[in-house]
Amino acid sequence: MRNKLLFGRSIDTGSWVHGVDPRAKITGMVLYLVAIVAVGSWAALGVAAAFSLIYMRATKIPIKYYVKAAKPLWVLMVFIFVVQSLTINEGTVLWHLGSWKLYSGGLSTGFISAARMALLVSFTAILTFTTTPGLLNQGMSGVLKPFKRIGISSERLTLMMSIALRFIPTILDETQKIVKAQAARGADLKELPWKEKGRMLVSLLVPVTVSAFRRAEELVLSMESRGYTIGAPRSEYHLLTWKSRDTWFILSYVILASAVVIYRFM
Repeated sequence: MRNKLLFGRSIDTGSWVHGVDPRAKITGMVLYLVAIVAVGSWAALGVAAAFSLIYMRATKIPIKYYVKAAKPLWVLMVFIFVVQSLTINEGTVLWHLGSWKLYSGGLSTGFISAARMALLVSFTAILTFTTTPGLLNQGMSGVLKPFKRIGISSERLTLMMSIALRFIPTILDETQKIVKAQAARGADLKELPWKEKGRMLVSLLVPVTVSAFRRAEELVLSMESRGYTIGAPRSEYHLLTWKSRDTWFILSYVILASAVVIYRFM
């Protein structure tokens, strides 16, 4: 199960993207989100796709891993495609069934919307693929430091993200143990029909949720026993240093976002 879910997993290939400052990566992903939201044409989509493919190849991580990262949301992508295709009445009528009509404009918009979602999910996986959880937390803390002036605690948000990322493999392992225990009792998930699979998955929610709360309570007690206090001054094992490549990294995202936004509102 852990092999099928790639979210939150770092894959070290020694590429130059892995060495980019995590603060630059997080800022770049925010700019990429702006660019993807602004994509509204085939030309802009092609530019965003080419940009994404260049950086994916630069990480030296096989493209299939990015495809796997977006695979869990394929149902949502299909839903977006269908809704956009059937609700937008622009262009010529390609097909109709009773009161339902499929227009060329709706089909084009539906495909672009689904492709935007696929690019967003797969490309943002670069952030976790090329950055360890520790460095990712440091980068997030650095990016959120200016928000202290308006009362937002960067330490709390960073701690929550760190715990969430570290709990993902733990919860998956716990779920796999429960599935194997049920299979040993004759309830093999692979051999059950779809309706029974749905019922079995619902029955997994209770023990997995109870286990997650139990582990969270144990973690709280462990942190309190060690005197952990949010906001206390503490040193960092890895010191983040900003380099020229980090500036160029962000600049490339600024160019992408600016080009797509300007093209959208021209």
